[in-house]
Amino acid sequence: MIAVVGASAAGLTAAQTLRREGYEGPLTVIGDEDLMPYDRPPLSKQILSGDWEPSKISLPCTVDGVEWRLGVRAVGLDVTGRRLALSTGDDLAYDKLVVATGVTPRRLPFGQELAGVHTLRTLPDTVAFKEELASARSVVIVGAGFMGSEVAAVASGMGVDVTVVDPLPAPMIRQFGPWLGDLVAKLHADHGVRMRLGVGVTGLRGEGRVDGVELADGTVLPADVVLVAIGSVPNTSWLAGSGLSLTDGVDCDSLCRAAPNVVAAGDVASWTHPVHGRRIRVEHRMNATEQGMAAARTLLGKGEPYAPIPYFWTDQYDVKIQAYGTFPEGAVPSVAAGEVGAGRFAAVYVEDGRVTGVVGWNLPRDTRQLRARIGEPA
Repeated sequence: MIAVVGASAAGLTAAQTLRREGYEGPLTVIGDEDLMPYDRPPLSKQILSGDWEPSKISLPCTVDGVEWRLGVRAVGLDVTGRRLALSTGDDLAYDKLVVATGVTPRRLPFGQELAGVHTLRTLPDTVAFKEELASARSVVIVGAGFMGSEVAAVASGMGVDVTVVDPLPAPMIRQFGPWLGDLVAKLHADHGVRMRLGVGVTGLRGEGRVDGVELADGTVLPADVVLVAIGSVPNTSWLAGSGLSLTDGVDCDSLCRAAPNVVAAGDVASWTHPVHGRRIRVEHRMNATEQGMAAARTLLGKGEPYAPIPYFWTDQYDVKIQAYGTFPEGAVPSVAAGEVGAGRFAAVYVEDGRVTGVVGWNLPRDTRQLRARIGEPA
């Protein structure tokens, strides 16, 4: 029997690939939510804005002969005995295992229990946050990464007064560095969003319900609602004591193997990239699909070194930012197509004389074409 822990995009794709590649034995998918697998990227965009009904993000779950164990968490793993401990109190014996448990949002060390303070990871999270935004006058978003920036754009479009706070000097700087980050900051400022950058959050105010956010410089920002979007951590706490290496998520080799008969895929998996020669972990939707397929093939003895060119995107206002490759700290960007001033351009990032990544701003065709330059001399 093959068990898949995680009714996620990666877990679903792994299950589908196992069947497509000829596995006919028992197959069980375990998911801690009560919902069948769904797409998460639209949560901070189309679902939050109301442009899509929640049913639109359901993923096609046509997999023959699968036992779905939904609303059930894996709470422990015995690699040697090949057994999973479940939140129901049951043990589940398996022959081979796929770990696809994703990530968990980071939380502030204070004030997170107050009403009106939200994180955004699941569909119920989004529904609850959307309901409060509908009647809110002001929202403070803690964190200016992908999710914080996307939610700021949606909330601004809903007529809510939006302030984004981040200790770093520009939004999305961890992903793309200061050059693109400054352009994103200007984009938000042009739409009326206040960016409080270079200052951290030291507390949340309120009696039972949040009404303000305290900053390190002494400022208190009024807030009817707060979104905490300060990144995520791999969901591996249930694997403590299992014997798996958990340096950064579930540590795997280039074939996505974490141990004999155990593979990992998606946001929770880090692996040795055979081209880059270093361990990476990618929290993006396309990787979940591609790595789910790769991990399943490895379980069936058909594995090959997993060497994708990462692809990810973000939609903010009328801007689509698309990216291929990696963007290491210190890589230098240069415009290779279009013009920044025209609001349509593509840039290559160069480190040690080679192109490591390509990012496009409303210029999808040129961005795709420049993808071929990744790995080439600049």
